[in-house]
Amino acid sequence: MQYAKHRVCQLYRLGVVPYAEAWLLQQQLVQERRSSPDLQDVLLLLEHPPVYTLGQGASLDFVQFIPGPSMPELVRVERGGEVTYHCPGQLVGYPILNLRRHQPDLHWYLRQLEAVILAVFVQLGLPGERRPGMTGVWIGGRKVAAIGIKVSRWITMHGFALNVCPDLAGFGQIVPCGLRDYPVGSLAEFLPNITVEAVQPLIEAAFTQVFGYQFCLQSPGQAAQRLQAQAVPHQQEGL
Repeated sequence: MQYAKHRVCQLYRLGVVPYAEAWLLQQQLVQERRSSPDLQDVLLLLEHPPVYTLGQGASLDFVQFIPGPSMPELVRVERGGEVTYHCPGQLVGYPILNLRRHQPDLHWYLRQLEAVILAVFVQLGLPGERRPGMTGVWIGGRKVAAIGIKVSRWITMHGFALNVCPDLAGFGQIVPCGLRDYPVGSLAEFLPNITVEAVQPLIEAAFTQVFGYQFCLQSPGQAAQRLQAQAVPHQQEGL
């Protein structure tokens, strides 16, 4: 099967989306591509209302609050990694890619996602860096981008979360990514007036460069239809 010709990626700009809806949308897109591998790849770009997520094997030892009605929801999902926090002001990217079109190698894919973030930092004049043996991107000793993925039959889901201008207080309720010695940071600490709206086009451009894509922008109506189809009651998994 020849994949080199399939270099178009559907782009969904979704705005602020509840975590459960975006999660179900990812699962649907992955299942469609497991059944029909020739379908185009997808990138979902969005923000979430406040929510904590745990990776499949994540430890509750890193959760420092008692879940309840006064706290954001705590959800265990199928990605790798430990606990993290999502909230408005954080730009989240969920690539649904068939890695057979690129390189069927999880380490390669993680480094490519880091390369997307680092390319954005170059455009912003910020000194981003990797840390040996770790996944994510740092600036000045502060982790500003986290990455957690799931791959099934070489189809990816979940992805990256870049702290642009979020309220970082929510990270104080957890040990983010299980790293006690690495504080979480945001771009706004280095560029005080930065916004998600300013960063998103840079992410899009970097993604096309790193993965060799042309985007096919999905209309707001298409995005709304997709999200409406996912707007069903979602049972929180046992923690």
